[in-house]
Amino acid sequence: MTSRPINFCEVAIVGAGPYGLSIAAHLDQSGVKTCVFGAPMGFWRENMPKGMKLRSPWHGTHLASPNHAHSLDAYARDHNIDDDRLLPLEDFIDYGEWFQKRAVPQLDDRTVRLVDAGSNGFTLTLRDGETISADRVVVATGLRNQDYRPPLFAGLSKDVVSHTCDHADLSIFGGKRVAVVGRGQSACESAALLSEAGAAAELISRGDIRWLDNLTDGGAKSSLRRLRQALDAPSAVGPFPLSWLAEFPGLTRHLPKNLREEFSRRCLKPAAAGWLKPRFANVSCNTGRIITGVRATTAGIVLELDNGARTFDHVLLGTGYRVDIARLGILSRRILDKIACDGGAPLLGTGFESTVAKLHFVGSYAVRSYGPLLRFIAGAPFTAYAVTKAALADTASVGREFLSSADSEFGAAAHNLSQPQ
Repeated sequence: MTSRPINFCEVAIVGAGPYGLSIAAHLDQSGVKTCVFGAPMGFWRENMPKGMKLRSPWHGTHLASPNHAHSLDAYARDHNIDDDRLLPLEDFIDYGEWFQKRAVPQLDDRTVRLVDAGSNGFTLTLRDGETISADRVVVATGLRNQDYRPPLFAGLSKDVVSHTCDHADLSIFGGKRVAVVGRGQSACESAALLSEAGAAAELISRGDIRWLDNLTDGGAKSSLRRLRQALDAPSAVGPFPLSWLAEFPGLTRHLPKNLREEFSRRCLKPAAAGWLKPRFANVSCNTGRIITGVRATTAGIVLELDNGARTFDHVLLGTGYRVDIARLGILSRRILDKIACDGGAPLLGTGFESTVAKLHFVGSYAVRSYGPLLRFIAGAPFTAYAVTKAALADTASVGREFLSSADSEFGAAAHNLSQPQ
């Protein structure tokens, strides 16, 4: 029998956001020796703006723990939070930390600098130089280093052009002229927050803003809207009836590639929650515009539009994210070269496993293979179930009860749909 080093774990999880914590909670419950690395809810705390509210419905915002012991409902009861309101970012971060302390107390907040192949599977080098060996690695780093910045803005200083993920507090732009480029939730909410912070915010986009119905405003709802709410899927990812297919990533994975891509595209089209619209009273909307040039001057940053030039103090890019695992910065070249990808996204099999055996990618990295649910917190329960099943498949003496209840990917989807409501 091969001896194991002291600093060994069966599964190493890189990232301590909703997906990393959910997977760790399930693995720990199943008796798998797991190490989790990273600051709990770090990306949400450091790269999301203060004052933001989650677009996801309450049902789609639970982190996944066995038997739902640490659901958002349980947190809300402990903290006297109304479950019929939009959840502020600060409360969600606090919920994640509350979940971590109860379900994943063994977390190591050190960051991982490098994941490489090792004699016992993988070797992880931490920020302080210590190395950890692991049989299996789960990459759960969320959207870190995946922000998309249009080529027109390349090379410009962050003093004049930045991405929404660069800021945890937009009040620093109070009194300034700020252009927000984009028309999705991040761009629109940033524009509203900038306006409320005293900035002169102007949203610039190629198309009109697509406002989603606001079904959580607490006001009177028409019969049609009530019917749509009753028919829509619990996680509300995509339009009805596609939203119901999105609830089953295990089924989505088996769709033909072109059909799966079109399905994800339709579910993830840029849109903003209807509850933001009233907060746009002081936001200028310059929609249907194409940016043809950008230049920095002594007067500010000039955007050349197809209808004339506009000058601002700062440009905030709400241009979203594009997955490219090469930009993660933690995977060794010899591992990267062995991972089959499509457009920068890893091609994943059962249990979110890549073409490098026992190396898994979850969250947004899995959208190309598993569909749109994996772009949202709502995908965490399915993922935790599927990854745990894959880890236990190598250990016949452990987790038999879990395996019997997760004998198909549809079992994992049922687990997802059974989250507290």
